[in-house]
Amino acid sequence: MTKSLNGTELVGYIKERQARQVRGLRQARKIFPKLVIIKTPGASKVINTYVRLKQSYGADILIQTDIETVTEAEMPTVINRLNNDESVHGVIVQLPLDDPAKTDEILNLIAPEKDVDGLGNDAAFDSATAIAINWLLAGYGVALENKRIAIVGNGRLVGAPLARMWTRSGFMVNVLDRSTVDIAKELRSSDVVVTATGVPRLVTAAMLSVGAVVVDAGTASEKGVIVGDLDESVRERDDLTITPEKGGVGPLTVAALFDNVIAAAMRRVEN
Repeated sequence: MTKSLNGTELVGYIKERQARQVRGLRQARKIFPKLVIIKTPGASKVINTYVRLKQSYGADILIQTDIETVTEAEMPTVINRLNNDESVHGVIVQLPLDDPAKTDEILNLIAPEKDVDGLGNDAAFDSATAIAINWLLAGYGVALENKRIAIVGNGRLVGAPLARMWTRSGFMVNVLDRSTVDIAKELRSSDVVVTATGVPRLVTAAMLSVGAVVVDAGTASEKGVIVGDLDESVRERDDLTITPEKGGVGPLTVAALFDNVIAAAMRRVEN
């Protein structure tokens, strides 16, 4: 029987711990953690849903979460203002931008100590999605020592930061991207697979080794429906440990983002 890596089952415990931390900061330190999410007026329905989920999560643990809707041309001015606002502990830009070519330029304007998504070159925090995947595997007792790990995709949000995190930890990481000659061959020799390309149904059942652990962190929109990187055939196998179609990495990514906001607020106290 297929084993499920369900982030929704884990997030409640994290949320309770975060709520206690925030109450402690507010009551004992008079610090009121605050996150600001910047998005464009043309953000899609999917993006706006993500933003609302983050705002709701923040409200649940008493972290003020404000939304600034501005054009990309206005973002440098807004980010500069937020960098200098001591009441703001975290700033994120909801991706993708209307013009993806400006992503590096804009993200690197966020002060490193407020870059709670961990996406700027000098961010003081790890990527929220990379942290979430780490939490998910640890929460289900998946050890990475001496395992052959494949990360499909080398993108800014997941692949690249996760590869850096796991390489720092001494794990055997193999990053697969468009230059990889035979992705199927590489996957069949891997014990743990994380896929994050945004290419629907890229990974099929025939590509995976017996008993593999599979984390689908890819997202794409097809006819208004969010789909991952895994083909339907993967979920028909009964020997895999795998994330569900919904509730896998996503809930923990939001939790990890707010963990970074809390850490940023705590660092402000310590400094």
